[in-house]
Amino acid sequence: MINRRIFNHEHAMFRDSVRKWAAAELAPYSEQWRAEGMVPKSAWKKAGEQGYLCMWAGEAYGGGGMEDYRYDQILIEELLHVDSGFFLALHNRVVGPYLNNLATDEQKARWLPGCVSGDTILSIAMTEPGTGSDLAGMKTRAEDKGDHWLLNGSKTYISNGLISNMCVVAARTNPDSPHAVGLFVVEEGMPGFKRGRKLKKLGLHSQDTAEMFFQDVKVPRTNVLGEPTQGFRNLMLNLAEERLTSAVGNVTRAERAFEVTLAYITDRKAFGRPIGTFQNSRFKMADMRARIDACWALVDHCVMEHVEHKLTGETAAAAKLYTSEVEGWVVDECLQLHGGAGYMDEYEICRLYADARISRIYAGTSEIMKEIIGRGLGLDERKRG
Repeated sequence: MINRRIFNHEHAMFRDSVRKWAAAELAPYSEQWRAEGMVPKSAWKKAGEQGYLCMWAGEAYGGGGMEDYRYDQILIEELLHVDSGFFLALHNRVVGPYLNNLATDEQKARWLPGCVSGDTILSIAMTEPGTGSDLAGMKTRAEDKGDHWLLNGSKTYISNGLISNMCVVAARTNPDSPHAVGLFVVEEGMPGFKRGRKLKKLGLHSQDTAEMFFQDVKVPRTNVLGEPTQGFRNLMLNLAEERLTSAVGNVTRAERAFEVTLAYITDRKAFGRPIGTFQNSRFKMADMRARIDACWALVDHCVMEHVEHKLTGETAAAAKLYTSEVEGWVVDECLQLHGGAGYMDEYEICRLYADARISRIYAGTSEIMKEIIGRGLGLDERKRG
């Protein structure tokens, strides 16, 4: 593995503590959570007790004020070695920043302490049936009623959809403007808010994904994040970090697939010798090692750009695109090297293979990433002629 030079002694100590905690508190229950299709709230509470939730939150809210993204990077890397469905990163670095960046002081005082302790688990609802990456085509509506907004619509593919008790919901606020979008915080128990079925997925079996329905939900004005017509712009603000977070997970899973495969081909024998000693195995592993190391170099570069507030949307898209494509290729090569055993669920590579397929879809598909990168090169079709 490439020598990664972005971490200091404090980061190393933090990684060691996370690794020990995950081995003791998460690893023994991973198979149970996969069978149940959900990580229990008790695990979230334990993470909160360790200070692993919304680490960027200030001390006034119970947080540690750790804005250095590298701590979340380490958390993602270590937890993914134990359970791929424990979506702390969604809570910490996808949804949480909307509260941090857009919430008023009153809203932060009301919500952040629970987000830090694990009493409040976050989700975000953007995708709708029939409108995936096209946020401008969303049909969920919020109507201004003076002292509240009336929310109607439905969302799907919501990660943490069943276990979350607070959800940031994107909804159109002006029927005549596709870009007039508001972000509304819907809390568990609000009349008219219902959860649909738990969706069955190809992979990530310990992570709950669900539908959500909103029928005449009265959302208080105090539950609106930012300007109710600027949600589309606000959604764009955190996309670079969201895609960087995805990239960290992608390369971590690719690394894990490499590790388990190296161990397997070292022990497994065919024709009287370890299958790793055949030239085909050596060449494939060498190729994977080089590409995974390239991913680490790109991701670590992007992390430091983000720490220094220099990460661009195009660079984040490139990291998300490349790492997700490499992850998909690596897990396929690794499963092949396992032979028939790779197709069996009892082998970790089988689960990694299934988990990896979503990486090229969520947080923006590979096609959308290419569009973003291409437009950044000045190749926007809207400028033709």
